[in-house]
Amino acid sequence: MIGWTLGRYFFLRYVQITMYFLLGSFALALILDFTELSGKLSSLPDYSAIQAFGLSVMRVPYIMQQVFPFLALFSAMATLISLNRKYELVVARSVGVSAWQFLLPACTGALLFGLVAILVVNPLAAWGFDRSEQITANWRAGKANDVQADRVPWLRQKTEDGETIIGAKSVVNRGLRLVDATFIRLDKNQDILERLDAKVADLEEGYWKLADVTKFVLGSTPVAQDEVRIPTHLRPEFVEESLARPETIPFFELRNKIAAARSFGYPANAFDMHFQSLLALPALLMAMTLIAATVSLKFVRFGQSGTMILGGVLAGFVLYVVTVVVKAFGNAGFVPPFVAAWTPVLIATFFGVSFLLHKEDG
Repeated sequence: MIGWTLGRYFFLRYVQITMYFLLGSFALALILDFTELSGKLSSLPDYSAIQAFGLSVMRVPYIMQQVFPFLALFSAMATLISLNRKYELVVARSVGVSAWQFLLPACTGALLFGLVAILVVNPLAAWGFDRSEQITANWRAGKANDVQADRVPWLRQKTEDGETIIGAKSVVNRGLRLVDATFIRLDKNQDILERLDAKVADLEEGYWKLADVTKFVLGSTPVAQDEVRIPTHLRPEFVEESLARPETIPFFELRNKIAAARSFGYPANAFDMHFQSLLALPALLMAMTLIAATVSLKFVRFGQSGTMILGGVLAGFVLYVVTVVVKAFGNAGFVPPFVAAWTPVLIATFFGVSFLLHKEDG
């Protein structure tokens, strides 16, 4: 009974401190993103501060996903340091409670934190980010002088009529809609036939549907057309793989997207890497908790915690850098996504467990 009561107390302390960090991070991310969006979009005619604030609210879950490992690290460090400061860990260890026993509630909290991030925050982040991109693209549509918008990578498609080079200013709807799109059509001799500038281009079954089009032909006056259809053999799976950000696909849809893309011969490395990273997130947060324990369990007097905190931050930063680098290899296909996602987790877990075994059990 004593063990259950103590474990529940430690678990609630971890949850409480984690919520404080989440709220603080949410507020900070909201302020920074709103400031950045205001600077980028304030010159557009449809801009308003209230709408920009709403966009930032929708984008914050996507931003928060990037810092969850650090939140888990700082939450565990703050929990253990606060328990040390109040001599609670000292008393618990004096009556025979091992480090593994009071780390179990924190690891359980980190595991639940990771599950909530995957099952709740990720779908919300995917929807919010994709929706905010659609609204931003609509604001920017037709603004040729808007230098803030980043053009997407160019695509090249081949049909019986020749080749078409496709580019756009913005991509929404997971890559299936291009905003401010440019289609350059080539004949079989690779000579330019025409250029089509469309406000919106949607990928339909077997063709691109261009709306609000301006047609340019060498030696002729530009012609405005309401709609143009360009045949294509491109599949939605290929366009999503090439143009859509994996972060805009909810966790529950990733496996089907990966399977569909691979059934058409596309590698889908970026989607698979994102899927494996999400699967490994709860274990990564638990590994961050173990790393926090390596620098936070030792009792120190007041004023000596700075070195411990710095050590924990550096250890977490190194792990994060390794994770990002290995993830880049996984996205490029140099390393299997499963290996790229789980290797940093295993390394951090082995490091934390080995260190604690050495310190606690000799």
